[in-house]
Amino acid sequence: MTPPLALPSFFAKYSRDFAGTMGPPMRPPRPGPVAATTRLARHAGAPEDLPVLDTRSAAVLRELVETYMQTGEPVGSRTLSRRLPLNLSPATIRNVMADLEEAGLLYAPHTSAGRLPTERGLRLFVDGLLEFGDLSEEERAEIAARCVASGRSVQEMLAEAGQMLSGLAGAAGLVVAPKSDAAPVRHIEFVGLGPGRALVVLVTADGQVENRVIEVPPGLPPSALVQASNYLNARLAGRTLEEAKAAIETEIAANRSALDELTRQVVAAGLATWSGGGGGSLILRGQARLLENVDQLAKLQEIQRLFERLEAQETMLRLLELAQRAEGVQIFIGAESGLFDSAGLSMIVAPFRTGQEQRIVGAVGVIGPTRINYGRIIPVVDYTARVIEQLLG
Repeated sequence: MTPPLALPSFFAKYSRDFAGTMGPPMRPPRPGPVAATTRLARHAGAPEDLPVLDTRSAAVLRELVETYMQTGEPVGSRTLSRRLPLNLSPATIRNVMADLEEAGLLYAPHTSAGRLPTERGLRLFVDGLLEFGDLSEEERAEIAARCVASGRSVQEMLAEAGQMLSGLAGAAGLVVAPKSDAAPVRHIEFVGLGPGRALVVLVTADGQVENRVIEVPPGLPPSALVQASNYLNARLAGRTLEEAKAAIETEIAANRSALDELTRQVVAAGLATWSGGGGGSLILRGQARLLENVDQLAKLQEIQRLFERLEAQETMLRLLELAQRAEGVQIFIGAESGLFDSAGLSMIVAPFRTGQEQRIVGAVGVIGPTRINYGRIIPVVDYTARVIEQLLG
């Protein structure tokens, strides 16, 4: 698999991938700038017994992991002696590598070969040795432009974010999209369609418009639909449907509302049509990238099983649960996420929030090989999540 490109050149490299898919001309997000400092969280599933390395061992492990990320091949002591700034002989480096192997941080894929990092070694690298910088102004502007377009729906914006991350990371991009009742409501209206039926038009604060057909009591006068619309709009402003539903049900149960019985039925039907049904949807882009250069049948079958699990609603909820565990970007190596076992995959994921209470409503990230370039991809995932937060309001 081709290693991810450095940040300064990756936008130009992948610009052709997005040709014809970007829609109308872009505009930057609003209002104001998005914070740039990368947020990195150490998640609860990481091993707690990682060793503390001395300076020499840490330098060898860091250089070995970074070389492995570039080549995908076992790394030998002679290669490290040429790359390390330290004046260490190949024999000395071999001794250090033997100690790292004994600690469970490296392994030899076969006799007389170089060494590869274990998942435990990658975890120590990510938690304690990884270095990454903030994105430049130009790079942040490019990410924002990929996510924003005039006239684009929220779902299309999120799908584009997943496609962008797939291209930049050389991996599969994923977005856990919020369900429609996760966003505050701007307006709701009931429109009569004929005897026993009405159309409910819902406009959310992030610009989504959804229509649902509901059943209403036969012979319902048009004034009842108007009254139901006015009643809900007075109570929905700034609230999500779930928040408003709880307050309205309490008010009706306490007989504090001025609604007659027919209008009360319309209100209940309108709220019920958006209630329940789990949460949101999972958007995947670039799945084929996970299958590149997979020459072992067992790994191929495991990745195919991963695709099947990702299509299940419980997996989407699991992803959102993982994102909610801590602030900032989380990295799951190998089996740490519970989504994949031994297929040599990692997941980098960051949550995004909405509303005044800043509730987590979705997540964005990538799934790729364990040798994905964490230092370059983590800031991209984090900043993309921040841009989505701002766009959702």
